[in-house]
Amino acid sequence: MPLAVLLSVAASCCTAAASICQRLGAASLPRRESAAPPRRGGVGRSGADRCAADRFGAARFDADRFDPLLVFRLARRPVWLLGFAGMLAGFACQLTALHFGPLALVQPILAIELLFVFGYLALRCPSGGRRARWREWVAAIAMSAGIGVFLRAAAPTGGHEHYAAALAWWLAGLATAVAVAAAICAAGGGSATRRAACLGIATGIAWGFVAAVIKELSSHLAGGPGAIFATWSPYVLAVTGAAAMLLTSHAMAAGPLAASQPGFTIGDPVTAILLGALLFGERLGTSPAALVAEVLGLIVLAVGVWTLSRSELITATSRTDEQRDLVSP
Repeated sequence: MPLAVLLSVAASCCTAAASICQRLGAASLPRRESAAPPRRGGVGRSGADRCAADRFGAARFDADRFDPLLVFRLARRPVWLLGFAGMLAGFACQLTALHFGPLALVQPILAIELLFVFGYLALRCPSGGRRARWREWVAAIAMSAGIGVFLRAAAPTGGHEHYAAALAWWLAGLATAVAVAAAICAAGGGSATRRAACLGIATGIAWGFVAAVIKELSSHLAGGPGAIFATWSPYVLAVTGAAAMLLTSHAMAAGPLAASQPGFTIGDPVTAILLGALLFGERLGTSPAALVAEVLGLIVLAVGVWTLSRSELITATSRTDEQRDLVSP
């Protein structure tokens, strides 16, 4: 169990580095203005302006529409590729952590990714005179406390490597797909903040299901590559992981981080905990006192996430990069 905790923290460090790089890559996508006002004198945007390609030769991104090629557009940016490498390292640590610990332990610890992102931005040389405010440090402490209280009260135990039957996996997959689809539908036709929030929820749910598939995959590590690729889990992981990555890219590019981050951070562990109980027989504390503490821990965590995600240290970097690219020829 201590090894699972250490590996989970290492995975959080890797995914925090990946998150910084991928957000910079997503923010650097030039946006297409869907309804640009005419210039003074009644002259609209020129055809050259409307059809201008970005510096990498890709079309401008329209945040109002679903772009199945968004990942390929982002892959043309070196900083995004660096983030992708960090994501792979985080995946390796998460896979090993889930081999030694339950979903209900590993996934909540991964939520401290935002804490590492904030710590990096707060301790580096501040740009533009921005410094961490006291309420942001309080929120960082609250995040840590919320995770600690939840894990202490939940005390996740039990669980089996191959607990669930095929029918349970089909039902879990169907329920996840319905929840993700509902969140995506709710994102349509709203403001940028609403789109980012709904897509953030969809992304968190999707990554929670991916974590359950990773947990299943981790049970075959001892058998070597032959045992791993003889099961269904690596193939389902490839499909669901790609879908979750596409959702992540859209959520990051759709609107402000303050709207999307809570869905990322809370949706993932909550979904994983539910799937851990359903698919692997993991058990949490269920006494009245434990349930109250678990709920309070998650609430404190959510408030801390919401506060940190609104920090100018986090949001200003993305806005600056986006504005710079919007005016780039």
